[in-house]
Amino acid sequence: MASPVVRYAASAGVATITLDRPDARNALNAALVIELDAALTRAEDDPAVAAIVLTGADPAFCAGIDIKEFTATGRPPAGASDLILRVADLAKPTIGAVNGPVFTGGLELALGLDVLIASERARFADTHAKVGILPGGGMTARLPRAVGPRVAMDMSFTGRVLDADEALRHGLVSRVVAHDELLPTAQALGELIAGRDAGVLRELKKLYRVSRDSTLKEALDHEVAEREARRARGGQLVPRADALARSSDGTDPR
Repeated sequence: MASPVVRYAASAGVATITLDRPDARNALNAALVIELDAALTRAEDDPAVAAIVLTGADPAFCAGIDIKEFTATGRPPAGASDLILRVADLAKPTIGAVNGPVFTGGLELALGLDVLIASERARFADTHAKVGILPGGGMTARLPRAVGPRVAMDMSFTGRVLDADEALRHGLVSRVVAHDELLPTAQALGELIAGRDAGVLRELKKLYRVSRDSTLKEALDHEVAEREARRARGGQLVPRADALARSSDGTDPR
């Protein structure tokens, strides 16, 4: 029986999913696609899980599609593109703990996550043009929205690699930490999110999803329309009493 290629652990409201094909730099093969899809479903369906952390077994986060398997079969793993695209539509907040190189299809996977934290060892690149295939997991839609169109095209046309500090400067990641602190930082962030109002988080993700795919005016109009719709049906969200109490004495409600 083949060993699992995805590890799953959950504690304190956070599910941590680890891609575990380190010898193949966690490349997406048929087995990993199936197991990762199942792990995401498990986290989404578990009411005790409020946030999801995705990372890779060292030394890489994800090298993209397994080229050896692709060459042998003549096609990418069944469901790989659908899985990559699915990540952005998960209902719960997602955090990518990028522990090393993340290339091509792996970068598409990471781009679908809500928050990216990078280890100092992280490297980001799109090598579709180098290996001679076109993207199908959202690269040309999501990368320019993350780093701007000119940097995105520079990366895609040339295979330019961004190190962790460059990724931070271009807004691809929200923070860079020491390698040994990466997973603890991601899990602490997940626990912080788990302590927030689950209903608000769910609605915030929906609003951000519309904003991601809309013009500024459309996103503004949608946010206001959603607020008015909640008020009309008596479902307007109200601040939690404990948060108000902490705010009233001048302390930070976080």
